Amino acid sequence: QVQLVESGGGLVQTGDSLRLSCAAFGLIFSWYTMGWFRQAPGKEREFVATISWNGASWNGASTVYADSVKGRFTISRDNAKNTVYLQMNSLKPEDTAVYYCAVPRAQHTTPRQEYEYGYWGQGTQVTVSS
Repeated sequence: QVQLVESGGGLVQTGDSLRLSCAAFGLIFSWYTMGWFRQAPGKEREFVATISWNGASWNGASTVYADSVKGRFTISRDNAKNTVYLQMNSLKPEDTAVYYCAVPRAQHTTPRQEYEYGYWGQGTQVTVSS
């Protein structure tokens, strides 16, 4: 019943910005941590960013980022719209990948490993040219 729909990907140049959106259906959105992952051709899927459900944090932080995107990407959420966003600035060719939105299997949790995420969107392609 849970469905995640990503949008906002596209073809951009190095240094440009994009904002990805993920609309969630079939869950009480504010009760769930949300995550972004990406997968480049020939590589394994990797963690990008996550934002906690309203009442939780990771050692006091409500967001966590991969080192490769820290300072360039910002994750946010709008509970009234059941949507999580990923603002991507200063894009690099190495950011080229399919970006996936994900939700953990259980509500009221702060997942720390990929296996804890149980629902995935179909992905949106981000291509950054030199």
